[in-house]
Amino acid sequence: MTNNKKPIFIYAPALEQYHYPADALFDTTRAVKTRELLMSLGLLNAAHAAEAICVPATVKELQRFHSTRYLRILQEAAQGKLTQESRRMGFGTSDCPVFPDMFDYARWACGATLTGANLILSGETDIAFNPSGGFHHAKAEKASGFCCLNDLVLACMRFVDAGKKVLYLDIDAHHGDGVQDAFYATNQVMTVSLHESGQTLWPWTGFENETGEGSGLGYNVNIPLPIGIGDKIYLEAFNKIVIPLVQAYRPDVFVLQLGMDTLAGDALAHLELTNNAPAAIIEQLLGFNKPILATGGGGYHAENTVRGWALAWKVMSGQDNVSDLALGLGGVMLQSTEWADGLRDRVLPRNRKHCEGVEAAVQATIRTLVSQVFKYHGL
Repeated sequence: MTNNKKPIFIYAPALEQYHYPADALFDTTRAVKTRELLMSLGLLNAAHAAEAICVPATVKELQRFHSTRYLRILQEAAQGKLTQESRRMGFGTSDCPVFPDMFDYARWACGATLTGANLILSGETDIAFNPSGGFHHAKAEKASGFCCLNDLVLACMRFVDAGKKVLYLDIDAHHGDGVQDAFYATNQVMTVSLHESGQTLWPWTGFENETGEGSGLGYNVNIPLPIGIGDKIYLEAFNKIVIPLVQAYRPDVFVLQLGMDTLAGDALAHLELTNNAPAAIIEQLLGFNKPILATGGGGYHAENTVRGWALAWKVMSGQDNVSDLALGLGGVMLQSTEWADGLRDRVLPRNRKHCEGVEAAVQATIRTLVSQVFKYHGL
């Protein structure tokens, strides 16, 4: 950004008390470890960055998107009461297990993201990052994909209620189906999602022809990606589709979901990005000189996710010119022997034949989206 407002890292000490069951793939400690890493590097509470302590979302705030009935049943499920109705709402599955902390954790995560939105709306900051947020699968009355409450929808609604045009950008490997559903019929929020194709990854949605309806036609954009995509063609898709749409839509604010399950080695997805790709996207968004509310999201290789979010913050907060190695960052600090050259990943070797197949598929997707979406925006 070009002003002197401090970027703000949203921190919720209470979230350290809450955990998903031990056998769940969702690791709530990733946000805590990200903060610890940033603190050790001197990238928080510096002259040009700050922290903000959040408060949990109230039931009234949650009711802006979720129904009263759903919130009641969610709280009952947290107390161990499972019924046919609660199971229909998605509770008690392997990806939305029932546990005592489930409601409290979710409302604190929502409160953290809403805190970021409020700090932007008040003019206190132009950059806010909540690594504990990003629950993009939750719907008004349905939990799925480790998501019980949708902090991203609530934040977008908070901005819309304040008269802001929102561009929601989701770079999680999984399609952000809950956010898509919430804004499918409105042009007040443009939703753009780059994700592994629904042909190969849950939730099996997010195809090019899902472009919105009614006044939202053309304002819901999906960029499904093939298995094994690398940084170069991924960023080409971003530059050829997302950048022109941002320029045409001219949003007042970005809401950015920074799932790191796109990174090579993730346990649930099949993309092969390095963390340099999301960092490059953040750099592009900063160039529009608009406020950015960013959250965490997926990421099932904890060490890679922590390093990716730390790098994202470093870029967002304007500290990317500081050498990680000069700060003493290495494998020991990350408690890993896999990589000892700072926050940025090494360039991964690529199979030429595989890359050619991936590029052909992505170019076809680009052509489809240019044909199906750009016409609604004078492009």
